[in-house]
Order: sequence, then structure tokens, then C-alpha cells
Amino acid sequence: MPRFSEGADHGGSLTWSVIVTCIMAASGGLIFGYDIGISGGVTAMESFLKQFFPHVLKKMAEAQQNEYCMYDDHSLTAFTSSLYIAALAASLAASKVTELIGRQKVMLLGGFLFFAGSATNAAASNITMLIIGRMFLGFGVGFTNQATPVYLAETSPARYRGAFTTAFQFFNGIGVLAANLTNYFASHIPGWGWRLSLGLAAVPAVFIVLGALLITDTPSSLILRGRIDSARAALKQIRGADSDVDAEMKEMMYSVEQAQINNEGAFKRLLRREYRPHLVMALAIPSFMQLTGVIVIAFFAPLLFRTIGFGSDGALIGAVLLGSVNLTSILVSTFTVDRYGRKVLFMIGGIQMIVCQVAVSWILGAQVGRVSDAPMAKAYGLAVLILVCVYAAGFGWSWGPLNWIISGEILPVEIRSAAQGLGQAVAFVLTFIQTQLFLSMMCCMKFGVFAYYAGWVCIMTAFVAFFLPETKGIPLESMSSIWATHWYWRRFVSPELPK
Repeated sequence: MPRFSEGADHGGSLTWSVIVTCIMAASGGLIFGYDIGISGGVTAMESFLKQFFPHVLKKMAEAQQNEYCMYDDHSLTAFTSSLYIAALAASLAASKVTELIGRQKVMLLGGFLFFAGSATNAAASNITMLIIGRMFLGFGVGFTNQATPVYLAETSPARYRGAFTTAFQFFNGIGVLAANLTNYFASHIPGWGWRLSLGLAAVPAVFIVLGALLITDTPSSLILRGRIDSARAALKQIRGADSDVDAEMKEMMYSVEQAQINNEGAFKRLLRREYRPHLVMALAIPSFMQLTGVIVIAFFAPLLFRTIGFGSDGALIGAVLLGSVNLTSILVSTFTVDRYGRKVLFMIGGIQMIVCQVAVSWILGAQVGRVSDAPMAKAYGLAVLILVCVYAAGFGWSWGPLNWIISGEILPVEIRSAAQGLGQAVAFVLTFIQTQLFLSMMCCMKFGVFAYYAGWVCIMTAFVAFFLPETKGIPLESMSSIWATHWYWRRFVSPELPK
């Protein structure tokens, strides 16, 4: 087989087929985003707390307006965090399921499970039903989060891969904003507004199901399952008539052939020395994304804003503003990631998040302190809101979309599903731990919790600067070349390109 040239581009126009296919696939981000946005708002609704967590309402009545420990209750946080136990199990199983039925059907399965969870939660009459519904939602999120970024990376043309993969995070942002708006209006419905918020999760679930039904599987996934003719037809459809489909098919088939030469399982293969950089990045990037702190801030934004003195409506409006800023910043990443590269956005976003988190910690420490015995002055509360929004913007054009881009593009086909599933599993573990413990951390560490996350962002920014190679514009089949020329990772991989 001929040598594949680094950075090879097989031509082809930006077809309507690939645009529509990627948009429909990226809609998988809606369900994750909606869940992130809906949880914090629902747990701040008095009607929800009155039915399921009346003891939290009693604690609120006895607390000061901006009391750090007002919402510190593990049964309340279990409502949010229980989803991620199921998501953890699904992400580990998704690798094998994907190999058997393909990425498109895994996305379809995820949508159906999320729909079942939304219906169960909307009809819940006790905490058991809530948790069961959350588990269904978790299975849906686990499957779609594993399959969708890889689907986008395998389908997108190399020179547009960053923008298309960013679409997953963009839909995630749409889901967060839609949830925040839903919470604001539902909070004014006495008695059953929380049911509306939880039940409307069925809308993004239906969207992803319909989207998955309208798209084909990726060529790489079809080749892996022996459907060569279907893979060629799918590739020709998404690349257009002026693309060198035969050459790209040869590269894909070579990658799959190499994967099948060795009969080791994908997870066992991950432990081999030549896959060391892939394993490290597959684990580090999703883990670091969780440790930016943005997940727990997104989950508990209404509770956070109430803690610093906002009223109920003000806290929900603050969450809507935060979601709007995040969504806008993702658009910035969409139009710049393939022009300026991944590392530049990582650096800018990291510095921005560090400055904002340190500033929020300083304001809370100076104005609220550790005792929290008086409301924060309105001007300082507004300053905290602005800083949190600027922090969210930094995340929105860096770690938010780049987590999915890097995780989807750096992995060779023979370990792609396994490594992606393992990385998401670790991320779900961290999300579970943080969502379960964040309110307790805020109660214990007070304003220092923001300095804690700033420290993590310092570490991850340095890691990216030294250890992450630039992947802009490099075809997936030629990605091995970036490791062979990297100052550190070249000691683990062969400098030879495939022949």
C-alpha cells in the first residue's frame, strides 16, 4: 500500500450532505446541555423542594440570605449526581456496543433512553422515581457523549473538523440556555412548574432520535463492521463528486486492517507503550475539563447566585445570562479553532478563567468572608455575576468545545471507541464526585472553592502548553505523525508513517 502523506487532503467540497449530517449528529449535545441547565433551577424551586426535600426548605428559612451552607444536603445533590453513575456504566459499555451496532445506532439508543428518563421524572411522586428517571437520563447521556464526538470527527473534512466538532458543544450550550429559560418561566407556575421543566427534556430527546434516524453511520464504523460498499457510498455522499474517495477509502481500510491484525482487545491494547500518549490525552483532557469547575457552576448557578444574595427570580435570570454568554462564546470558537489552532484557544481561555476565579474568590472573601452574617452589597454581587460570565466565556471558547474536538480526533481507529469511552467514564466519575460534594465544599471552603478551581486551571493550562501537540487540519489517518515529532511523546511512538 502506498505511503500516506502527512496532512493529506483528498479534496471534496463542503457539501450540504456533510453539513446536515454533522448538524444532526451534533444535536446529541442538546440532551447533555439541557440536563446540566435544568438540575440547578429545579432544585431551587420551592414546589420541588416542598414535595421531595422539605427539610431543605426548613434550613433555608433558618439561614441568612447569602448563607454558604443553605443548600448543603447530600440527598438533594444525589438528585443531580445520580445521573452520572448510570452515565459511567453506559460510557464503558458504549465501546463494545458501538463496535457491534455502529455509532449512529448508539446515538439513537441514547435518545430513546433520555426520553424514558424525562417521562419518568416528570411523573415522579417520590424520590425513588426521581432517581430511576435520572438513571435513564444517565444511560442516554453516556451513550450519546461517547458516540457523537467520534461521529463528528470521523465524518468531518479535516480542514473543517474543529468547527464541526465544536457544534456538539454549541448544541450543549443551546440545551443549557433552553433549560435556564424553561426554569425561569416554570418557576412562576405554582405546584407543578418543576414537572414542566423535567418533562420538557423529552424535546431534545426527540430531536436527537429524529436526527439519528436521518443520518447514516460513519464510513470508518461501517468498514469496521465489514460493510465496505455502504462505507464507500456514505463517504461519496458526504465528500462530494470532486473528492478522491478511493484514496481516502484506502487510508481508512488500512487503519482498520492494522486494528484487526492484532487480536488484543482495545482496552488491553491501550496499555501498550506506543499508545501511551493517546491514553494520557484520552484521560487527561476530559478530566481537566471537569476540573475547570464550570460543570458544577452550570449545575448550581441558581443556587450560587442565591447564596451571594440574589432573589429567586434574580438567580434564575443570572443563570439565563450565564447560559447566553456561554453559547455566544462557543460561536467564537467555531469560527477561530480551524484558523488559529487548538492550543492558542486553550491558552487564552485558561488565563481568562484563572483571573476570573481568583477575582471572585477575593470579592467573596472580602465582602462575605467565612461567617456570611450579612447580605453582600449589590454592586459586589453584580461584579461576581460579571466575573462568572467572563469566566464562562473563557471556558466557552476553550475547554468547552476543545475537550470534544481533541478527544474525537487524536485517537487511532483501533482504540478510538475504547479510549473515548474510558475518557468519558473518568469524566463522569469526576462529575459525580463534584456534583455530590460541591455544595458541601462551598459550605466548608467558603470563598476558597473558587481559588481551588483556579489552581486546577493553572495546572491544566501548563499541561496543554507542554504536552498537547497541535492537531489543526491534520487528517485522522495521518494523526500519528504529530506524536512522532513531539519533543516528549516521540520516545513512545515510531517515527515511521504507515506504508
